[in-house]
Amino acid sequence: MEQPTRQHQLLYGLNEKMPFTAGLFTAIQHILASIVGVITPPLIIGSTLGLNSYLPYLISMSLFASGLGTMVQAGHFMKVGAGMICLQGTSFAFLGVIISGGLAMKQQGALPEDILAMIFGSSLVAALIPIIVSRFIHLFAKILTPLVTGIVIVLIGISLVKVSITDWGGGATATDFGAPSHLVLGGITLAVIIALNCCKSPWLRLSSIVSGIVLGTAIAAWQGSFHPQLALNGPAITFPIPFRFGFAFSWSMFIPIALVALIAIIEAIGDLTANCMIAQQPLEGPEFTQRIKGGIIGDGVSCLIAATFNSFPNTTFAQNNGVIQMTQVASRYAGYWIGGLLLLLSFFPMFSHFLQQLPKPVLGGATLVMFGNVIAAGIRIMTREALDNRSMLIIAIAFGVGLGIETQPEIIRGLPVFLQSLLHGAVTSGGLVAILLNIVLPKAGLAPFKAKVLPVSHVE
Repeated sequence: MEQPTRQHQLLYGLNEKMPFTAGLFTAIQHILASIVGVITPPLIIGSTLGLNSYLPYLISMSLFASGLGTMVQAGHFMKVGAGMICLQGTSFAFLGVIISGGLAMKQQGALPEDILAMIFGSSLVAALIPIIVSRFIHLFAKILTPLVTGIVIVLIGISLVKVSITDWGGGATATDFGAPSHLVLGGITLAVIIALNCCKSPWLRLSSIVSGIVLGTAIAAWQGSFHPQLALNGPAITFPIPFRFGFAFSWSMFIPIALVALIAIIEAIGDLTANCMIAQQPLEGPEFTQRIKGGIIGDGVSCLIAATFNSFPNTTFAQNNGVIQMTQVASRYAGYWIGGLLLLLSFFPMFSHFLQQLPKPVLGGATLVMFGNVIAAGIRIMTREALDNRSMLIIAIAFGVGLGIETQPEIIRGLPVFLQSLLHGAVTSGGLVAILLNIVLPKAGLAPFKAKVLPVSHVE
């Protein structure tokens, strides 16, 4: 049994147990930062494929799988899980391949139940991929260097900040996007979080995100822009039913999902590395390798749980690294609190429905600082070693390709559908470029890149 040790600058270190109040507040802040990300993919998939009658159930099962997977990652039982706060949530990376495969089945006359059976069956088999790859994770050490993982983490953070800014402006579908009232509301939320994080009191810092969101929501209600509605239709309580829609398998559905699963491993390694750094754990050596290996296995097990209980593939969420950085709570026991609350929410659809209605500007202001912390963590990892000309070239091209495709996705429309699904985002396209260049570019004979500092007398 690992003995808890208090780590410098952390309110609760990795193996420190937490009292009730601290654990509850920490869990609430993690859930507020991720709840929209957990329930949005099933909403998009369900509405696109015409599965509206099953949407409440699919959302509840996403919360259920997220909670159970988060507890698996926190536990590190029999080397399964990273033993850290690794909140599991429905992955956006699989949206394209799942929707395209589902639409193809729908055009062939398949019933909604048959479509879901095929999606979950193919996802169940694809969940074995990260479990298998984890056995050879040590062979990836020369490929997934701090430079590569840092690039991936920065790209993840940039992609997330785009979501924050969109929410701050009122949401992608807002008719009054960018209205001053939205900007002020998000700004107040952000200001409260910053102010409380500058306080010396650990309790004020611990409650900063919740306090900012509560105050922002209260102001929105006072302005008349927040009108929460409880879901009165449908069952009040939802129970998980394994393989409710049956089990089916198709190579045409499986292969694209499997390819995305391979790419998702790269993103997960970046998230896990950032988590290790924030939790003040080693970033190299056997302990680091074992933790990454356990985290990848945990992702695979989480995807197995998700497919079994009628949810879409899961992954480790990056935004929670920002919450850890803000709260300075890295205790893995917080993962049990988070998982337990998510499981509780999964049984009561009305709660997730309420959280889904939180004002977008408030969420945008709250998540901006958290997602910005993800970028900062990536930069710290990326610059752990001196940057030579080779490193600068890799950074430049990886960011150029990744952010270029992110801003102009039409450039890859001529590629096959599964390649579009792999390369459509900055994380996957930029990450793949970074890995490729890190392999092919020679390392010898390149001097470290150092900024030239002029003498004081020459500075104007």
